[in-house]
Amino acid sequence: MNYANIKRYDIANGPGVRTTVFVSGCRLHCPGCFNAGAWDFRAGVPFDEAVEAEVLDSLAPGYMAGLSVLGGEPTEPENQPGVAHLLEATRERFGHDRDIWMYTGRVLEDLLPGGSHAIPGVTERILGSLDVLVDGPFVQDEHDISLRFRGSANQRLIDVPKTLEAGKVVLWEDEPVFATHTFD
Repeated sequence: MNYANIKRYDIANGPGVRTTVFVSGCRLHCPGCFNAGAWDFRAGVPFDEAVEAEVLDSLAPGYMAGLSVLGGEPTEPENQPGVAHLLEATRERFGHDRDIWMYTGRVLEDLLPGGSHAIPGVTERILGSLDVLVDGPFVQDEHDISLRFRGSANQRLIDVPKTLEAGKVVLWEDEPVFATHTFD
């Protein structure tokens, strides 16, 4: 697996301060994609053990909220084994002290066992490590800059543990954001 970029101290791709890994390679090619430069599987550089260690170390400070994985497309067959390993390594080191988010242009139903992009023994490892899956392709006609943590209204923020437990999609509930400034 290659990665196109790693953003440390990211605040756009999930709540709090995060490290975000952008994997390379995507066959979806959504019109209007913000990261078309990562469509090529050869973009960037190899995600090796040294890079993984740097990512894990970047999550160590207490103010870090978690890890986000975007693309390209993390659920491409070429990327799933590397993504699964990174997510499991994050869980092993931090438990649930850091949350894990992943963005995909595919829908959850395609990633569940029997789905069109489920790789037996691999995709389950990914889903079992996630807290939130932001699913669905970016749709230019549904683009809305007022949405938190997603680009178009068709995309869902799925609470993965609750979804797997319930056997149906349970949406992630954002904590209310209250203004701390008062006007006299």
